Amino acid sequence: MSDAREQYPTRVVALGGGTGLPAVLRGLRRLIHSGDVSALTAVVAMTDDGGSSGRLRRSMGMLPPGDVRNCLVALADEEEMLAELFQHRYGGCEELGGHTVGNLILAGLAEQTGSFLKAVELSSHVLRTVGRILPATLDDVRLRAELADGSSIEGETAIAEVEQPIARVSVSPSEVEPTPGVIDSIREADLVVLGPGSLYTSLLPNLIIPGIGRALRDTDASVVMLANLVSERGEASGLGLPDHVRVIEKHVGGHCIDAVLVNDGPIDEAMLGRYREEGAFPLTWPEEETPRIRVVRRNLLAEGPKLRHDSLATVSGVVAAWAELKKSQEHTV
Repeated sequence: MSDAREQYPTRVVALGGGTGLPAVLRGLRRLIHSGDVSALTAVVAMTDDGGSSGRLRRSMGMLPPGDVRNCLVALADEEEMLAELFQHRYGGCEELGGHTVGNLILAGLAEQTGSFLKAVELSSHVLRTVGRILPATLDDVRLRAELADGSSIEGETAIAEVEQPIARVSVSPSEVEPTPGVIDSIREADLVVLGPGSLYTSLLPNLIIPGIGRALRDTDASVVMLANLVSERGEASGLGLPDHVRVIEKHVGGHCIDAVLVNDGPIDEAMLGRYREEGAFPLTWPEEETPRIRVVRRNLLAEGPKLRHDSLATVSGVVAAWAELKKSQEHTV
């Protein structure tokens, strides 16, 4: 048992937001159940200002619950019917229209307990989730982008739609604190997973919280970036994977990424054509560019009409990247 257990990282932290982070968590949940991973922490971006989350922020002055809700469901017991209820979205155009049950439950618990973090903890208990879910910060923050032409724009939704190159993103106000436990979990981890997700609106909103970027630079953990399957439209249009690494490390103030996991699975031509029509293209690491970091290639594709990461294949690839890094480190000692 001990020899097999050594093939897996013991403590894992996953950072992100949107739909990308839950896909990774669903795979990591299996490793918790099997006993191969003993500690899992999900760190979730807190800058969402659209949809149901945005409406609750404006009407109740609370933190955005949507990305946290998706992570709760991803880590919930597979047979827990309440997880499905959390994802139910009300129809219609009245006050409840567009809201999900889970968002409203988190809002109610936060109001009742006076703590968004307590609301997340109570929901985790009810859903019997594995691991721990931590908002990147408990402060009310907005995402701000400085554009290449010198102008600026505020709000995650607006930034996601901007067509101009982005020079840098930050949070407003700038003096905020990471949620207790976030920094320690990164420092004590064996493996930290970044992504997949939108570069400027899912990944960086975690890393620009003061202290988190420094913890990524200083941790002894292997940091693996999970590459998106296709390029993004809008704010990250035209950026390849080496650009993603450079942007991330520019924002955290130095080297922090040890490996990139890249899809090399075949994409159906008809499906690829639909994405190309929308301005999205497959993301690969250019063969001609010699990376300073390890590039690991795996078939990460899930079956279905849309390009999505397969949770199990993706986590298997992440663990393989971690194992390669660990073996390389042992050879250099």
